[in-house]
Amino acid sequence: MRTVRAAVVGTGFMGAVHSRSIIAAGGDLVAVVGSSPEKGRAGAEQFGAALGAGSVDEAFEAGIDVLHVCTPNVLHTGFVRAALAAGCHVVCEKPLATDPAEAAHLTALAADSGLVATVPFVYRYYASVREARARIQAPGATPPWLLHGSYLQDWLADPGATNWRVDAAAGGPSRAFADIGVHWCDLAEFVTGQRIVRVNAQFGRSAPTRPGPDGTPVPVTTEDGAVVTFTTDTGALGSIVISQASAGRKNALSFSFDGPDASYGFHQETPETLWIGGRDANRTVARDPGRPGSPPAPRGALPAGHPQGYHECFTDFVADTYTALRGGAVDGLPRFTDGLRAARITEAVLASVASGNWTDIPTDDDEEQTT
Repeated sequence: MRTVRAAVVGTGFMGAVHSRSIIAAGGDLVAVVGSSPEKGRAGAEQFGAALGAGSVDEAFEAGIDVLHVCTPNVLHTGFVRAALAAGCHVVCEKPLATDPAEAAHLTALAADSGLVATVPFVYRYYASVREARARIQAPGATPPWLLHGSYLQDWLADPGATNWRVDAAAGGPSRAFADIGVHWCDLAEFVTGQRIVRVNAQFGRSAPTRPGPDGTPVPVTTEDGAVVTFTTDTGALGSIVISQASAGRKNALSFSFDGPDASYGFHQETPETLWIGGRDANRTVARDPGRPGSPPAPRGALPAGHPQGYHECFTDFVADTYTALRGGAVDGLPRFTDGLRAARITEAVLASVASGNWTDIPTDDDEEQTT
């Protein structure tokens, strides 16, 4: 089996995560591309790549199979287009694009190219998430009618903290929802098999200003948090609370999908267990690849009692991407169509915030027509 040759563009946190996962998945990290040759070389030294580059053209010339795009959001489009034009498979961080029309165009370009193009909705890869999905979507199971949860972080709880994502010019018109809210929505649709069709949303900010590049306070135009209510195509009701400024909440993604026969609860910070509620009794099911009825585990899955974490999920996602680009079949691999779906939901949330009204999300047919 030929080793996949990969390059990463972007030298920040996500560039480091992708680089680690490429190596762990058995890929060859050929190059790291920075915003300058100096940053490229520093990234290559830090992440363990053979080549540090200042442009993606240098990476293409080195003979890569796949480009991992881990740059600020507004730069995603140009790098994705360049990769597809070069006949290179691509992994793009979300959002796929800050403009839904551009996300639709990139999805169409990827489909026409025949290349593998994926988006790292990696929380799909927790075994407890897969178990909830298998149980909820089992033949004869009664679907949940109430979907609720939250995704809370605190990296912007300090009003003196800032990041390029705060600036709409770099991160796009939505920050907290487009960054982490879409992860929750992707999980809700992936696990339940239902589609969110209408949203009613409100945004909020914990700080009116944050430091600009020179330290001077700059008005904040993107949201620190959101509250979104929604309905699904089966008539289920739902609500989510999103925040990047909730003290003490480091990466607290949780969901509860409730039905008349069973409810399922998951917490990303304690991912080894799935809570299953019943009318007569509740139980907690621990991850165990050897337990009869457990969902199929990836090759080399950790045995019970060896906690599965974020890095393992990311590596499994990258490994699935590489299996797909070799022509193999994989289940649940998040592709550009899922990135487009996230863009459509974000667009509807922004429209609802602007109007104060319920807003419909385009159906699959509408999405296909735009591409």
